[in-house]
Amino acid sequence: MHFEFHRSDRIGWLRAVVLGANDGLFSTSSLIVGVATAEPSRTAILLAGVAGLAAGSLSMAAGEYVSVSSQADTEQADIDRERGELATSPESGRTELAGIYVTRGLSDDLALQVADQLMEHDALGAHARDELGIHEITRARPIQAAVASAASFAGGAAPPVVLAAP
Repeated sequence: MHFEFHRSDRIGWLRAVVLGANDGLFSTSSLIVGVATAEPSRTAILLAGVAGLAAGSLSMAAGEYVSVSSQADTEQADIDRERGELATSPESGRTELAGIYVTRGLSDDLALQVADQLMEHDALGAHARDELGIHEITRARPIQAAVASAASFAGGAAPPVVLAAP
């Protein structure tokens, strides 16, 4: 087992968190300022802020879910295609992997040995990782991205709402 700590395993949800918090802060602040200009009562301002927080969180979650689901579907389609190619032409897959390893600096003989061993162990995993660039820690996770985006939007929207509260 490999237990080394890296930050790249967070890249999927971290992007959603940064975008969500930024969007929550600025869109909710803008909404509150606009409502305060039109109707300066604290009730109207607070209601607009809470509505903006709720609507924005749901919108960000839905948008992130659809976007990341599209990415996950594309990854799965590529993996399914690769699975089919390996079933019908494993020798071609072996040659393809070896070619990838040669471009990374291995000799022809060593590249073939590595391709053989990896294909014996997990041919689809080797192709997903080395040919397609799909790694388990960076795979698209729609629900995780949606939750992170909604929560971070709410976190970004909270300060202007709290400041608008009586």
